[in-house]
Amino acid sequence: MHDNVDMKNGKMKLAQNLACLIEESSKADDQKPKTRIELKRAFELRIKKRVKEQYVSGKFHNLMGKVIANPETLWDAYNCVRINSNVDPELNSKDIFLESIAEDLLSVFDVKANTYTVSTRGTNKEAFTLPNLKLKIVQEAIRIVLEVVYKPHFSRFSHGCRSGRGHTSALKYICKEISNPDWWFTLPVKKKLDICVLEKLISTMQDKIEDSSLYNMIRRMHDAQVLNLEFGGFPKGHGLPQEGVLSPILMNIYLDLFDREFYRMQMRYEALDPGHDIDQDGSQSKLRNWFRRQLKGNDTKQDIPKSSLRLYTCRFMDEIFFAISGSKDDALKFKTEVQKYMQSSLHLDVDDTEIIPCDGHHGIRFLGSLVTQKVREGPAVRAVHKLKEKVKLFASQKQEAWDTGTLRIGRKWLAHGLKKVKESEIRHLADSSSILRQISCYRKEGMKTDHWYKHLLKIWMQSINAKVAENEEVILSKYVAEPALPQELRDSYYEFQKLAEEFISSETAATLALLTNSSASESVTSAEVIAPVNTINKRLQRYGLTNAGGYPRASNMLILLDNEQIINWFIGLAYRWIRWYSASDNFNEIKLLICNQVRKSCIRTLAAKLRVHETEIEKQFESELSRIPSTEEIENEMGNELSALQPDCDEALQYGTFYSGLCLLSLARMVSRSRPCSCFVSGCQAAAPSVYTLHVMERQKFPGWKTGFSSCIHPSLNGRRMGLCKKHLADLHLGNISLQSIDFGAWK
Repeated sequence: MHDNVDMKNGKMKLAQNLACLIEESSKADDQKPKTRIELKRAFELRIKKRVKEQYVSGKFHNLMGKVIANPETLWDAYNCVRINSNVDPELNSKDIFLESIAEDLLSVFDVKANTYTVSTRGTNKEAFTLPNLKLKIVQEAIRIVLEVVYKPHFSRFSHGCRSGRGHTSALKYICKEISNPDWWFTLPVKKKLDICVLEKLISTMQDKIEDSSLYNMIRRMHDAQVLNLEFGGFPKGHGLPQEGVLSPILMNIYLDLFDREFYRMQMRYEALDPGHDIDQDGSQSKLRNWFRRQLKGNDTKQDIPKSSLRLYTCRFMDEIFFAISGSKDDALKFKTEVQKYMQSSLHLDVDDTEIIPCDGHHGIRFLGSLVTQKVREGPAVRAVHKLKEKVKLFASQKQEAWDTGTLRIGRKWLAHGLKKVKESEIRHLADSSSILRQISCYRKEGMKTDHWYKHLLKIWMQSINAKVAENEEVILSKYVAEPALPQELRDSYYEFQKLAEEFISSETAATLALLTNSSASESVTSAEVIAPVNTINKRLQRYGLTNAGGYPRASNMLILLDNEQIINWFIGLAYRWIRWYSASDNFNEIKLLICNQVRKSCIRTLAAKLRVHETEIEKQFESELSRIPSTEEIENEMGNELSALQPDCDEALQYGTFYSGLCLLSLARMVSRSRPCSCFVSGCQAAAPSVYTLHVMERQKFPGWKTGFSSCIHPSLNGRRMGLCKKHLADLHLGNISLQSIDFGAWK
């Protein structure tokens, strides 16, 4: 009896201890500081709950009045803007101007922005606008609301500005989901947002949102030219200031019309293909027969072309990739239909690109990398090839040993002949019975012994036609050593090589013939992603990190920065490459670039600034330079560095920051009391100790290669000065913020 009571008491104590342990762990989790992504998810979740409350009768109603114009929503959006700028939202108190924005949205909101112009050719001027802080907050609130409404409805092959569906997932989708295509092409679309596209977009949004005030606000933003929505105008996903926070979600909403149309095209093309009626279990597909009857008007006797056709696509924002498994005529027909839909239904301009065969060696450009196709052999074929390679290796080892031995004999023969020539000059050492002594009587008068011997070698080489031989080693081996070897030894060696060659060819052909009908012998074709190493090398030279010969040099633009800032700039470049190209098949070349170009250029920049030898720089900044890993350390140490710089990655919440390219800044001046300056980053109220100049190095056309540098900053921002605190300067270099976080109109 007592034993039962003790067991019950022990179980109760164990349960209490476990409960206390859970409470302590939950308290520890609450005390753990949240990451930027967790904070942003929390603020967006609060807005999401307000949006869900407006869902009535299959549509969302009055989102502008009930959600966007709500001061709490604007406060959450403002915190999201500050999180994008890597500013702690708890540092500042709630600003009063947010309530005034909410009141203005319900009455008349003044859409203000900063306009920047640049002369292009002659008197022509190009202008673009950037929103001020108030307009940024409103756009961020609209973006979150639209993502809550539309994100669940996007297709599975659309990527960009979506959680779990970004740059890396798009390339993985191509490599894994697209199997054995015959043709592929990309479809560059170009169109600046005009009234025709805008009204088409709004009519599409009206299927899910019933809110005239929201659409009027979007129209007013378009009239003020602050949407900056342009299809194919610049490489997407680089965090550039002219992209705008609304551009990604509006582009995905508009091009979702194409995604739905592609599903219809895919069903129409593939459902009518009788070659794919058989399922894996051998039964006939009833679903395809039903679709065929519906599309053919229940006339199953109608002739259907017997072709094996499969259609694939992958869309990252407005960059679209297509792959077709079938004939070229089917691919051309499909491409023409897609172009017609883009032009007639979506009112977009489409470039006429070439359809490229997948078995070519050039590949196709997509998402800043090169996509090519490689063939992976089946396990049985690999086993046969492995056996053949082993026999080849064994035969080549024996041939190498034979050639080495005969060459050694030939060299000894040559040395022995020279020795005898020298002995013939010494009378008491001369051998009267030797052949050399017997033919010496035929030499010309006055000719020295060594000259006479060389003359004899020349005559002998002419007789054996030594010009045909590749080098002198072949002459000594084939014409001197081998004829002196026993005939039985030579015959056995050449018989072995002949039998080995026959074995390789006959056994391989016979084994492959047996594997013809085996599934294990089938080769698998898959796509591979190649990083643009040659283009990256050109960008390194353009930014002054390498010279014309490709050797690392000191960067003159960075010398005036602080030592820590210089190192952070190079760390940010290496960090971007590893984050973007870690899944590339030629990632080893990127490792060499990080070690040989980035690291050495950083060392030489510091050496040029401090006027110290490079070896002293490596000793002095050993701990700081270790953050730029060597080739051997890049898997382990850089993995820790990535987790330290960015502990949580969500490509939807970090769009603009996750893909931001490295920009080039130079020190303009130091801030003094007479000329004070604050940090230009949105939401940051810290003082800026220095003012920096932004340099626009290039403006790539769309689509562009992904090189780690900002590829498309507007030329009007070239030479523009901005104040940055030390924290945000490091964030901009390391990739924790992008140029979207900078308010270029803060200082006029």
